[in-house]
Amino acid sequence: MSDTFKKICRLAGNAIKDHNMIREGDHILVALSGGKDSNVLLKVLHHLQCAAPVSFTLSGATFDPMFEGFSADTTGNFCKSLGIDHHMIRFDIASLLEEKNLAEKPCMLCSRMRRGNLYSLARKIGANKLSLGQHLDDICISFLMSLCRGNGLSTMGPNVPAQSGDLRVIRPLCYVPESLIAEYAATLELPPAGECKYKELLQQEGDRPYFARLLESMAERIPDLRSNMLRSLSNVQAPFLLDKKYTDTEEK
Repeated sequence: MSDTFKKICRLAGNAIKDHNMIREGDHILVALSGGKDSNVLLKVLHHLQCAAPVSFTLSGATFDPMFEGFSADTTGNFCKSLGIDHHMIRFDIASLLEEKNLAEKPCMLCSRMRRGNLYSLARKIGANKLSLGQHLDDICISFLMSLCRGNGLSTMGPNVPAQSGDLRVIRPLCYVPESLIAEYAATLELPPAGECKYKELLQQEGDRPYFARLLESMAERIPDLRSNMLRSLSNVQAPFLLDKKYTDTEEK
């Protein structure tokens, strides 16, 4: 086991413990895009499944948007190599976006369709948790987006109920910086599964890539930026914000 993988597992284990993500008897459906984040997530959960004192079941699922060049075969083979069942959901996203005239703003509808189909599959196979591969950089970026867009002081929660309430969404990599994931993923030597048809558009105009670049720029001045933001997000001082639910305006 490489030192990098050990670090990732330690950070993921801490996150799982801190936020009570996995319990005895859980059946966890892991969302697998074929990219580095979800592949590393699956490896980490498989390792913890073998080493953890609690027993839980893993299944994998890939949402196939039917983009040209996209293939879930490599992801299915990756699951098979770990002895994990793999499910595939196929949905022609591009056609739906064209029909709804949303091709220039694809993320919201695509995300909603992907998540809804994953929820349905989880219920079908008896999974009670859906595990997603967002990492510390994603958490920081989402916080900056929400802050700057006026959507509240929020980010991607580590262990939150799904909208329907009968499932929970967990993010075991929420303490892990993307640099560690990229370093370890390079050693897996998995062939690419394909890219989003709208990647170039999103890189140029999307909020998330913009704030990712902003995070990198800020980190040049503040080298410990990501860990500092994690500490701050873990230490909310509500009375010193401006939400009237928490401010104490009574004079003593």
